[in-house]
Amino acid sequence: MPDENDRTSRVPPLDASPPRLELDGLMRRFAGRAVVEGVSLTVAPGTVTCLLGPSGCGKSTTLRLVAGVEHLDEGRILIDGREVAGARRHDPPEARGVGLMFQDFALFPHLTVGQNVAFGLKGGLSRHRARVGELLERVHLSAYLDAYPHALSGGEQQRVALVRAVAPRPRVMLMDEPFSGLDNRLRDGIRDETLEILREEGTAVLLVTHEPEEAMRMADEIALMRDGQLVQRGAPYNVYNAPADRSAAAFFSDINVIHGVVEGALTRTPFGEFLAPGVPDGHAVEIVIRPQHLRIDFDRGGKGPNPTPEDGVPARGIVERARFIGSESLVEFRMDYDGSILKAAVPSVFLPKPGTALWLMLRRERCFVFPASAPAG
Repeated sequence: MPDENDRTSRVPPLDASPPRLELDGLMRRFAGRAVVEGVSLTVAPGTVTCLLGPSGCGKSTTLRLVAGVEHLDEGRILIDGREVAGARRHDPPEARGVGLMFQDFALFPHLTVGQNVAFGLKGGLSRHRARVGELLERVHLSAYLDAYPHALSGGEQQRVALVRAVAPRPRVMLMDEPFSGLDNRLRDGIRDETLEILREEGTAVLLVTHEPEEAMRMADEIALMRDGQLVQRGAPYNVYNAPADRSAAAFFSDINVIHGVVEGALTRTPFGEFLAPGVPDGHAVEIVIRPQHLRIDFDRGGKGPNPTPEDGVPARGIVERARFIGSESLVEFRMDYDGSILKAAVPSVFLPKPGTALWLMLRRERCFVFPASAPAG
């Protein structure tokens, strides 16, 4: 997961251009159940918006509505300000100027690479050889113009599928998990090539994924979906660092949850007091912190460290398990105050033995305080 302290993350000028794609209150029901409910968003030319969420949340249905292969029950879809779907309109997919790219890239085996790329161009390869050659050169496949798909590797076939989708210069590109079928060695390079070409072409990209890390790497804007609705929208940095609720925070990384009850706008915990603005007295709250922001005091060990204003009050825990997971170690503690388990991520190798007592402190500015689902008691 990218480091949220890195403020160099791309934050595009999403309002600098009029929207290429606009979704306005989309509704789609199956058997009386809403699978897409009130979805509204815009995508500007040359930008990438990721629809992110768990399986079954309505991402792919939203994409099919934009493509025109599903019919709206309510709402509108506009491309360059022109309505293509609404209460009395449903333009077919071929009339929308939309490109499609899915996990199954399905090249035509009886056509050469060049013929596959030119398939959506009027006049075919003979008329558009220059355009086809330019795109194949961009993805380093010029030598395969007259080859057939079976002679290409999986990654090469994926790049051919990309340029076939880009060749007609679609105004909007819809992508549904397009890289999930590739192994990790190929995925990053092909993904970056794909989005670079689409951005240079000024294409508005709406991309579906259920992988938070992939969305963080690719998107100019993330639209987080749950149960058919948009939960949160924003630049990756903002969505990660200012989650709308506990579930939104948990979707991007492991979390620790500390429970408390509000008294006088404050929640008292073993780690000190936390403000709980807007939550009535007597209501339960959940204080959420990611493992990388739970700090272990290495200098004083079990003697009990002196707190700082930033870290608050220390609380003691007993090591249950420690694992090295690559760039960091993940240590699980059973806390003295209530027996709950908290996880701390420590850079490099740190593998204390089970039963070791250590003191933990929170990075208070990295905590999120959310109302619990029901009043305490």
